[in-house]
Amino acid sequence: MASKLKIRDTRDQKNRKLTRKDVHKAARRCKNWGRWGKDDEIGTLNFTAPEDIVAAAKLVRKGKVISLALNYDQHGPQGGKTKYPALGRFNPIHLMTRTGTDAYSGVLDQRKIRGTDDIIIMPLQCGTQWDGLGHIMYEDTMWNGYDCRNVTGAGAQKGGIEKTKEKMVGRGVLLDVARAMGRKWLPDGFAITNEILDYTEKKQGVRVKRGDYLLVHTGHIERCLTRKSWDGYSGGDAPGFAFETVDWLYKKELAGVATDTWGAEVRPNESEDTNQPWHWITIPIMGLTVGEIFYLTELAKDCAQDKCYEFLFVAPALPITGAVGSPVNPLAIK
Repeated sequence: MASKLKIRDTRDQKNRKLTRKDVHKAARRCKNWGRWGKDDEIGTLNFTAPEDIVAAAKLVRKGKVISLALNYDQHGPQGGKTKYPALGRFNPIHLMTRTGTDAYSGVLDQRKIRGTDDIIIMPLQCGTQWDGLGHIMYEDTMWNGYDCRNVTGAGAQKGGIEKTKEKMVGRGVLLDVARAMGRKWLPDGFAITNEILDYTEKKQGVRVKRGDYLLVHTGHIERCLTRKSWDGYSGGDAPGFAFETVDWLYKKELAGVATDTWGAEVRPNESEDTNQPWHWITIPIMGLTVGEIFYLTELAKDCAQDKCYEFLFVAPALPITGAVGSPVNPLAIK
């Protein structure tokens, strides 16, 4: 069956390129502005109801916890070579302000306790992370119709990531598209279409429902780890969501979506006049919380073994006031 699916590679020059007009049409179809009131700042996270969380908790049967985060260190995904601008992102810099040597020497004894301390310097979106609703603009406007100038030098005055601190908890569903396509990892430029999402659901025997958190495994991180190189990962060509999936995601009424790629959508992008067109719709128009650089390999292996692709998902963002993104340690609990 997989061989009969229409497989699209955006590196193929024969593919029709989207235009800004296509993006505008999608914006009209998928707009959620005002759906939860004119003052809403969390978008589709509203779809997860208390009863959904209660039901998700009942999915825990074997007490297994799987972290979906990469470690935050100097070996992270910002370390590879890329032909695209790095957007000012770099791997975390970890510094000790008090060490065990300090403790041993007794120089800190005036405090009558010996201990250690450290700090970290990092872009909030350099590793496993959530995009906040203040991260992407639709021309001069951000989520819910707010003026994009609400994101100032002091941070996001609207749609700050701290508004989500009691969210990102509910039913998680993994769609292992790589396995469904019979591959360890999908190739660069592989567009995950609506048809492929439907096929993967059917093949796995799981249905994505309103208020869910959808995780899509492409194998992109595993490919980098296997090759021991992050070259091209950050901002480079990659498998990912086809632009058409904005309609699929809109109809499914998901709370959030995350992938193991740098930018969630397929690269090269399907448009020539709009960079990251899928982002233009999902975040500022739909209000969808998007996760990127989630490490999904271990979860994919576990799901393949027990044939269970649903689980309790717990992945709250750090409540950093005014931030437009946040590092996270997402947990799949089965």
